[in-house]
Amino acid sequence: MAEAVTKAPPPAAQKDSSMERQKQMIAGHFRSLSLAPQTGQRVAYTFVPGNLTELMHAFDVLPVYPEINALQSAMRQLSAGYIREAERLGHNEDVCTYVKCDIGMLTKGNVGPTGEVLPPPNLLLLSYTGCFTFMKWFELLKHEYGCEVAMLHVPYLADGQPTAEARRYIVDQLKAEVIPKLEKVTGKKYDEGRLQTLLARSREAEDNLVWVLDSAKARPSPIDAYFGAVYYVGPIFSAFRGTEDAVAYYRELRAEVEDRVLKGLGPVTPDGTLTREKHRLVVEGPPNWTHFRDFWRIFHDEGAVIVASTYAKVGGLYDQGFRHGQTDDPLESLADYCLGCYTNLSLPSRVDLLEKYVRDFKADGFVFNSIKSCNSFSAGQLVMLRQLEQRTGLPGAFIESDLVDPRYYGHANIKNRIESYLQMLEQRR
Repeated sequence: MAEAVTKAPPPAAQKDSSMERQKQMIAGHFRSLSLAPQTGQRVAYTFVPGNLTELMHAFDVLPVYPEINALQSAMRQLSAGYIREAERLGHNEDVCTYVKCDIGMLTKGNVGPTGEVLPPPNLLLLSYTGCFTFMKWFELLKHEYGCEVAMLHVPYLADGQPTAEARRYIVDQLKAEVIPKLEKVTGKKYDEGRLQTLLARSREAEDNLVWVLDSAKARPSPIDAYFGAVYYVGPIFSAFRGTEDAVAYYRELRAEVEDRVLKGLGPVTPDGTLTREKHRLVVEGPPNWTHFRDFWRIFHDEGAVIVASTYAKVGGLYDQGFRHGQTDDPLESLADYCLGCYTNLSLPSRVDLLEKYVRDFKADGFVFNSIKSCNSFSAGQLVMLRQLEQRTGLPGAFIESDLVDPRYYGHANIKNRIESYLQMLEQRR
């Protein structure tokens, strides 16, 4: 009788020291969340694009981001079960899989990525930035929790640029709707001076992040600006913007990348440093989270480095010049941030940005990852791809997957498409 063969586990992913720092930061945050019912600290559920993290910190409110919980569940191979539970409850197969994962996770006890239970929200803070699903998502959470809700409507940038009227519209809502709700749930008064201090910290962290993202213009690029940038943008897109922890993290990250530039090193991947840069690519669309490491490996096995991506800007277009606290009025600064998030841009503006990335980072080509259940990214992508091809004279690749539903990730199909595309780029040389 043949002996059973035990499959060896995959080797541990390679990590920089800044990634270890970030891991500790996240663990501390979720520990504070788990203790909130005992400590009495208030909790707000909100979303990444257009989030008001500094304003929440000014009231000592702990933020929770349901879409981040969903993607972390996917990376831990838990999202499939949560999605099935949501569909069993009646949620349609075509509903955003972030939503279904979150609803399923809630139904199963709302256990966070560190294994600790997330507290119920005291406030649902919805900053609407280009995604109608956010509103329906919060309707579901409102039905579940019955807590206070604050709605911040952000005008769509149909013409590509924010207007004074749009800025004032948001500021008026912050004053009349959001701040009063934060005062009500916390029992604290709005402190403009404290908010300005938090915004100044954000500005310092954002400066260092932009330096890191711009470092991909070097040859070889010391970073992967799509897969690697998922980790780089984590603290600024989530619970840490405006904190000393964020300032320290981005100082350390920049120092690491500066060292890589001086040594002429390529990016760190889960399997070690990429030693040969063969292709420089720009990517549009979110990554797949259920097979994140395998998805990344398709590219780095072929020597393909992502030098710029739109997903790394979903929580703020800092590389286009925006910084928190640039204006004398901190609320106007928050309004400008909300208006300028990537998912709030018109399709022509997105094509303009992608063309800029292709040219500024001297990319060889570009890849569009169309997400089945995310209309905010996927609607219009084929038109964008064709326009970008016409403007740059370069061919693009189009692949399809999903955010957190493993049923819509076909590794062999994606691998074949990417490898064929990179072979075509090689032949064009």
